[in-house]
Amino acid sequence: MTDDELFVSAQLRIPRAEITERFDTSGGPGGQHANKTATRVEVSFDVDTSPSLTDEQRDLIIGRLGPTIRVSVDVTRSQARNRDLAAQRLAERLASALVVAAPRRATRPSRAAERRRLDAKRRRADIKSSRRRPRFED
Repeated sequence: MTDDELFVSAQLRIPRAEITERFDTSGGPGGQHANKTATRVEVSFDVDTSPSLTDEQRDLIIGRLGPTIRVSVDVTRSQARNRDLAAQRLAERLASALVVAAPRRATRPSRAAERRRLDAKRRRADIKSSRRRPRFED
């Protein structure tokens, strides 16, 4: 995150004013430092009310991540480093939600592939039938 905006992709940059930050103490054991310093960072981004997003981007993000995105980080002892990591993870989430997968085109297996599949099935059936008890025939 730069001083004034978060770079998500070439098409999307979010002003820092739209991102809410909250600080808290990290949970769990840790002694004096962990119990006194607010190094845990939670950033949230309200997709519904953001003027930075186009309607298409908003629909994609809400469909995949919901109307509000929250990221919480308490990995390091430094509040600044946790803040950077949270912003980076928020940007990654938004970028992955905006990726549109190419539509799948149905293809047909080749004759050779079909033949290999049927041969393998036949071989497997022969192996299994050889394990059975011999049938009583007149």
